[in-house]
Amino acid sequence: MRIITSFFILFATVSAEGQTIQNGEDLLRAMHERYASSWYQTVTFTQKSTTYKPDGTSSAETWYEAASIPGELRIDLGSPTSGNGYVLVDGDVSVIKDNKIAERRHSVNMLLVLGFDVYRQDPEKTIQVVKGEGYDLSKLHEDEWDGRAVYVVGADADDLKSKQFWVEKDSLLFVRIIEPGKDASKMNDIRFTNYRRLERAWIAAGVEVWSEGKKVFSEDYSDIQADVKLPAGTFDPARFETTHWEK
Repeated sequence: MRIITSFFILFATVSAEGQTIQNGEDLLRAMHERYASSWYQTVTFTQKSTTYKPDGTSSAETWYEAASIPGELRIDLGSPTSGNGYVLVDGDVSVIKDNKIAERRHSVNMLLVLGFDVYRQDPEKTIQVVKGEGYDLSKLHEDEWDGRAVYVVGADADDLKSKQFWVEKDSLLFVRIIEPGKDASKMNDIRFTNYRRLERAWIAAGVEVWSEGKKVFSEDYSDIQADVKLPAGTFDPARFETTHWEK
């Protein structure tokens, strides 16, 4: 029995709703299958964004966010009348300043991909995106996080230096990602917290960003609404000034 048990632990082979999960690709497909018919298409919320400074002080701002899943996210920084924010569409981000496009660049938001998109879009597309961002989907092992069993994809056990993401085993909800920060020599440890029911699915109402063992940023969501009808042009950077879901 010990030999059999060790075999399954070694190869991290488990079953979820009839699916055998042996690697990251299997897990992403299982995540999609679990919620494909129930995950919300749009979501909006008000976000308290807190930055924690090295001197022990902190500062907070109010952001307004709207997402159309998969692939689209809009962030209004501060009051919508300020005209500042970001629009993310399929891996490209437009930086908005004074209601004008100040910059455009390719930048995949892995929190959007693994916390939201994975549950609605074709899993093969998710697999392609995650691989493209440098996550080794051939590596999968089990661990524990916040008292619950999790799958860890992209790293071997005890390796916290490789790009990796963590998914709760029972719920198949994304809970953690470890990836390089702006300073590539330092790893960001980003955690989805405070999961709550939202319609027939879930949302993490909190996000924490840790670096070098210290919390440097957090997000707390309020006024969370699912399947909101958003105005046409919400995710068009050129129409940032004229489309405001908050009103």
